[in-house]
Amino acid sequence: MIKPAFTLAALLLATALPFTPATAQVGAATAANPGDPAARPFIENLVNSGFAVLRDKSLSKPAARAKFRELLTQNVALDDIGMRLIRRQRATVTPAQLEAYRAAFPEFVLNAYADRLYDYADAKVMVQRTVGRGPYTEVYTRVTRPGAQPVDTIWQVKSDGGKRQVNNLIVAGVNLALTQEADFTAYVGKNGFDALVTFMKSANAKSLAVQKQ
Repeated sequence: MIKPAFTLAALLLATALPFTPATAQVGAATAANPGDPAARPFIENLVNSGFAVLRDKSLSKPAARAKFRELLTQNVALDDIGMRLIRRQRATVTPAQLEAYRAAFPEFVLNAYADRLYDYADAKVMVQRTVGRGPYTEVYTRVTRPGAQPVDTIWQVKSDGGKRQVNNLIVAGVNLALTQEADFTAYVGKNGFDALVTFMKSANAKSLAVQKQ
């Protein structure tokens, strides 16, 4: 059994955390190269939007899922991330296999972790600084929860024609894209690429059935 979409799981959980107001922020943009000045408010907006969904008691679980799906689609480079996770298999998969994988991946991420988001509603996120690294801007944040050790998180933000999206996440020093890529590679090596797609589709179908109950 693979760990389903660990990369986006952490991303979703981070998205669900409330942003701490600017007066509580620590640190500042690196003077030498702070990167894209819009990356910081982009992450603040994303975090606030995710937390607003959690706090809206008028939303049913299906309605909340729909809002999270919209947030993901608009603000996370899902296709880029999904394709990166299978870069070692790209040379051998057929166009049909690739199309099936790309279709199943976003919903798989959402269905696997949407219900877990509510466990993180008591957390806070402080933006500490931003650093430009090549084509990306890294937004450094600290996640805190009552009774738990703080966790440092780095959001990698890319800008394409003025449109910004999260492209990767590093949590407590762990590069989640590389970790998930290793999980997917191991699973495909043991079971085959079609089995990976089947696993994601099956998980999506089970989640849909539960929602309809």
